[in-house]
Amino acid sequence: MTNGNGTPPEAAQAPQLNVLAQYTKDLSFENPNAPTSLQPQSQAPQINIQINVSANNLSDTEFEVTLSVEGKAENAGKVMFSFELAYAGVFRIANVPKENLHPLVMIECPRLLFPFAREIIATAVRDGGFPPLMLDPVDFVGLYRQNMERQMAAQPTSGQA
Repeated sequence: MTNGNGTPPEAAQAPQLNVLAQYTKDLSFENPNAPTSLQPQSQAPQINIQINVSANNLSDTEFEVTLSVEGKAENAGKVMFSFELAYAGVFRIANVPKENLHPLVMIECPRLLFPFAREIIATAVRDGGFPPLMLDPVDFVGLYRQNMERQMAAQPTSGQA
């Protein structure tokens, strides 16, 4: 049996995830203590990285997902460098059950964006005079679960005392 155009009905309903565009929304790199910060250091800097994911519905099937990465390297209480990157993509998602849509947007889409964001950060840090900062892979499933647990904890409970 076909759906009228020669394709079986199950093929017509196959889940689809397409990347329509990728782009840097915002990029900032600061090296506030240069050239002193570029001199050899006696110890490795303390590096703090924050990663967030947000999404906006553009239509019923298109979503803009933004991967925000902020970082700061400090040594002896002085900032060596800091950066902020908002890297986004527009994704078309079709034939995905409604209950699977949110996890797909918040896990798989940023997973596809991450290697590009990682390269942009490594290049910016290198161009700032430091060795490239190669971010470790991110567990977007764990990040998603952590955010969902935080949202559940923030909701008031409707139980009786």
